[in-house]
Amino acid sequence: MSAPAPLATRVLAQARVELALTARRGESVLLAIGIPVLLLVFFGTVDVLPTDVDDPVDFLAPGVLALAVMSTAMVGLGIATGFERQYLVLKRLGATPLGRPALLAAKTLAIAAVELVQVVLLVAVGLALGWDPGSGWPAAVGALLLGTVAFAGLGMLMAGRLRAEVTLAAANGLYLVLLLLGGFVLPIDELPGWLQGIARALPSGALSDLVHAAVGAGPDRPEAWAVLAAWALAAPAAAALTFRWD
Repeated sequence: MSAPAPLATRVLAQARVELALTARRGESVLLAIGIPVLLLVFFGTVDVLPTDVDDPVDFLAPGVLALAVMSTAMVGLGIATGFERQYLVLKRLGATPLGRPALLAAKTLAIAAVELVQVVLLVAVGLALGWDPGSGWPAAVGALLLGTVAFAGLGMLMAGRLRAEVTLAAANGLYLVLLLLGGFVLPIDELPGWLQGIARALPSGALSDLVHAAVGAGPDRPEAWAVLAAWALAAPAAAALTFRWD
């Protein structure tokens, strides 16, 4: 009997499978690529948003980058994992030589690869529309990585406890709420005063503030790092404690 393949080989093989499955799901491609690009192109060329910047793309491009991370890490991952758990795919994979930690690592790699494609495409579209991101990319990348952890934790939290159909509805519903409150396409400062504090306490608002400050025209909000870091710790921890594999 031959020895199992090295762990890295197994993880990479499973990551390729995850990417192939994502590419075959039309709704995942629409959520990850279609909607962010359409939002950026439409609102970046039609000056209808209540922003203080001269060119709307300078506000929209950072927000859409943050939105893309939320779409992939929370909605895409959560829904796909929820159906895999309901159909016992996760239970079977966890019993193979791949193992559960390696399976999670493979899913993480797949998410990172999708987000890399998103960032490259959205930056290219933004630059074509006249966006000037400046030099704050290290802070922006750090915020996007932290946001990925936070939103992936939320997605896995729903997928690990709820039925797949409920996860589908909950993830899409939460996506719409965070889209409206997150400062992605509508500035948080334009919300009612009592709602601004709630919006900035959410991971969407914190991520949006950080990316806008780094590569956009937004003010520096250092407290947003603490908010996003708290979500990045709490959401995955809650998911790990409550996740059911079958």
